[in-house]
Amino acid sequence: MPPELVAPFRGERYTAADRLSQLIAPPYDVISRDARARLAAADEHNIVHVILPEAPAGWPGSDKYAWAAAQLGEWRKAGGLARDPEPAVYVMAQDFALPSGERRTRFGMFAAVAAEGYESRRIRPHEKTHAGPKADRLALLRATRTSLESIFLLAPDPDGALAAALTGVATTTPDARGELEGVGIRLWVVAGEATARFTSPGSRFPLYIADGHHRYETASAYAKEDPAADRMLGFIVSAGDAGLSVLPTHRVIFGGGREPAPLLPQWERWFAVERLAPGTDRLAWLADAGVGRTACVVAWSGGPDFGLALKPDAPLDEVADLGKTPAVRSLDVARVETLVVKAIVRAGTTTVTMDYTPDPAQALAKVRPGGATAAVLLHPTPVDQVLAVADAGDVMPPKSTYFIPKVPSGVVLRPL
Repeated sequence: MPPELVAPFRGERYTAADRLSQLIAPPYDVISRDARARLAAADEHNIVHVILPEAPAGWPGSDKYAWAAAQLGEWRKAGGLARDPEPAVYVMAQDFALPSGERRTRFGMFAAVAAEGYESRRIRPHEKTHAGPKADRLALLRATRTSLESIFLLAPDPDGALAAALTGVATTTPDARGELEGVGIRLWVVAGEATARFTSPGSRFPLYIADGHHRYETASAYAKEDPAADRMLGFIVSAGDAGLSVLPTHRVIFGGGREPAPLLPQWERWFAVERLAPGTDRLAWLADAGVGRTACVVAWSGGPDFGLALKPDAPLDEVADLGKTPAVRSLDVARVETLVVKAIVRAGTTTVTMDYTPDPAQALAKVRPGGATAAVLLHPTPVDQVLAVADAGDVMPPKSTYFIPKVPSGVVLRPL
């Protein structure tokens, strides 16, 4: 009988709860060098010093991972971090705004999740991973023996039991508050018998990784080295949560010598192609054209811009590299990546670099003489399609989803 997938744990938290905003950070993999410097300067105990360690000059061997472990040890010794007295789940609400300005609140919980790899199919991925980030995170985990950051997981929650338990906590006074990059944070510590109201519905069905594939695979690898490390920190959100939000990741292409004219005959095999008049609201066009079908907007440096909407009789069965399974072949992002983005990349001989952003205004602003050659605006991937790809055992194209807000690091840690 396998252990429960989700369990309470004795979390470790900053004791200076009134300064939480100065002590937390985004996940390590979305922090730029400038952002790291800003976070590090905000407080000498900011969690960024540990999740992205930089050993100071003169540190023995310049071992940044050992330095991170030493920092944790000093913070603990000085009382800056302390373990909670009994196992708990940690319910967090994040109050945020979408790019449209709409306000939402997402509820989830930090809990201890089985670090058992994918073989059991109780944890399901949708992305490929790379060796470099996993080696980095494994070295940090070995040195600190602490789950410093959570992975972000989605729970199917068909009857809404988990969502109801999470939102029900919000009627009580939070144990801590904070803010990170404009996102309000409220935290409740739920201990004792009450934890079963959260861990039971969280364990009934497989969990799906939304963000944190590298961290999960790292934790699973470490669990084989040390059986005591058989769980890791997870942040679990009901797939039916009203605040669950995913943005598209628009493509920005840099590389000269590319023009739209040679590409139009190719695209017209698959898409109804419309030249967009100057001043056209590209996002409004995309929203209208994409109802019930794949669509995208291609903006070109110097113009013109084009709107592409998939034809009902487009012969997609002829596109072998669209994806292995129907779950992937039906994705807007897979179709646009294969038929539109790759066509632009292949259209010239100069080296191409790609940028990705969930902000359409930012993507369009980069398309200008001397800047990006083109930007491709897409629809977001619905959550049910993310789950379907994971159920099929397939992977999505890179940069297919952008869940917001990111799960902050430093709200709670899990020592092993």
